[in-house]
Amino acid sequence: MKPYSLNLRGELRRYDRPAVMGIINVTDDSFYAASRVQTDADIAARAAVMAAEGADFIDVGAYSTRPGAAEVSEDREAERLARAIAVVRQAAPSVPVSVDTFRASVARRAVTEWGADIVNDVAGGNLDPDMFDTVAELHVPYILGHMRGTPADMMEFCDYEHVTRDVLSELGDRLQQLALLGVADVIVDPCFGFSKTLEQNYAMLHDLRLLELLHRPLLVGFSRKSMITKALNVDTADALNGTTVLNTLALDRGAAILRVHDVKAARQAVELYVRTADTDPAGL
Repeated sequence: MKPYSLNLRGELRRYDRPAVMGIINVTDDSFYAASRVQTDADIAARAAVMAAEGADFIDVGAYSTRPGAAEVSEDREAERLARAIAVVRQAAPSVPVSVDTFRASVARRAVTEWGADIVNDVAGGNLDPDMFDTVAELHVPYILGHMRGTPADMMEFCDYEHVTRDVLSELGDRLQQLALLGVADVIVDPCFGFSKTLEQNYAMLHDLRLLELLHRPLLVGFSRKSMITKALNVDTADALNGTTVLNTLALDRGAAILRVHDVKAARQAVELYVRTADTDPAGL
């Protein structure tokens, strides 16, 4: 990966090695049951553990985007996030918080009222026309995701001529729009599993270095997803090893941020990868 900097509420933070983003889901139907936390005590405990295990970011979501997930009203999403972000900030005050939402109004409140530092939009602005203007006004880093359609019907939009090149093109078009609005800190997420078949996910992983052409930090999220469970015929509870393997492959293809449920395992993968990448063969 190439080093990059993010402006986090006026503090310029430089990242010169791969980072780990821990996932906290304050939902009751996220695809990985063990990731769901409901009470303030459980949210605080999860955030504290992630911070202790070396999380560089904590991503808080209140709307499951798995295929077939139930609709969550804007009011309900806001209610969940307001409480959860406040708890995370208190439990892990030194860790930047990203809010996982595709709604511009929720993103605005998360940043201005609840303390989020980053907006993580899996839809890349496609589900809310106000999202780009909102992040431009907020002056916060923005994670630009790639998804076609909605969480309910996204798997109906998997018709690509060449999946990685098409994703590259679509993300590039959105980056141009953001640049015209003055949004400087953009992280790109090709969104494995969103509007991509099992085969397309692995084709995209194979060609992941093509996304370096976007000249933006690259976030990947494989954690316990169906591209692992279906390929290995295992349950999500048994998908950590597969997740670590794919994370390591992604690191070798330029990934800058690993978005995961299991921070400790991802941090260990990063440490071993960096140790290998920094080794001077001539000195052996």
